[in-house]
Amino acid sequence: MWPTSSRRFERRSPSAEQSLYPRARHDRWGRRGQRAGDVVRFENVGRLDHKVALITGAGGGMGALAAHLFAQQGAAVMVADINGNAAKAVADEIVAEGGKGAHVVVDVANESAVKAMVDATVSTFGGLHVLYNNAGIMLAADDNPVTTDMDVWQRTIDVNLTGVFLACKFGIPAMLDSGGGSIINVASFVAHMGAATPQIAYTMSKGGVLAMTREIAAIYARQGIRANSLCPGPVGTPMLAELWSDPARKARRLVHIPMGRWAEAEELARAALFLACDDSSYMTGQSLIVDGGITSAYTTPE
Repeated sequence: MWPTSSRRFERRSPSAEQSLYPRARHDRWGRRGQRAGDVVRFENVGRLDHKVALITGAGGGMGALAAHLFAQQGAAVMVADINGNAAKAVADEIVAEGGKGAHVVVDVANESAVKAMVDATVSTFGGLHVLYNNAGIMLAADDNPVTTDMDVWQRTIDVNLTGVFLACKFGIPAMLDSGGGSIINVASFVAHMGAATPQIAYTMSKGGVLAMTREIAAIYARQGIRANSLCPGPVGTPMLAELWSDPARKARRLVHIPMGRWAEAEELARAALFLACDDSSYMTGQSLIVDGGITSAYTTPE
């Protein structure tokens, strides 16, 4: 069964053993926990208190789970998706669970729609601190450079690359006005390595996201904005299930994953939370690869 947008994340306080960390070098960490001797006790809740998060592609899959998790960690969440009914359902679930949520319909490839999305976030919640550019497509007709049609190429670039650019174009000024924050751009492990099972437009679009994210990180590093790429391996979402409905096509790829399975959407949502909150406060311009070991392996276990 695929993860659904109604999946709940449990608020769990760490055990005594898990909550003991070496003394932080900077006093600022003392505000996040209680000092006890030579250790600092950290709580695993409220990591996004008083923050406003905007998540694109949040009507389902990874984006919906992240929306729930961010809200449970204290953020006010704007759920943005091209499917208005799906976005509204996720926002309504967040509110029903006691969180702060709203929704907006957006085609991330449309400049005026993306501007309206950011404007709606600021007018609804009063600012913007976390911009999670999660929306993306992977088209079945995307193949090698010779056989891929131009319309497939262009639509993929429009959504996966231009969509991220537009969200940053309008989101960054709102973040600067809000005192800074964190940008999370979803790329992919395929941006780090080639594959003989090609999806050339998708791969190129995600490579562009990596380069753009590094540039944004360098530009705004001293203005309070961090920018990092989140690079998932294959994730168990409906989009991937459709592409891997052919057992042979699925097996061709699964054999290269050392952990022997694809990722759960919840695992990526938690990685996104790490990048969104102050746990990653000294991290910018980086690529967080969550791929089950694909990019680090030459051969896999039998």
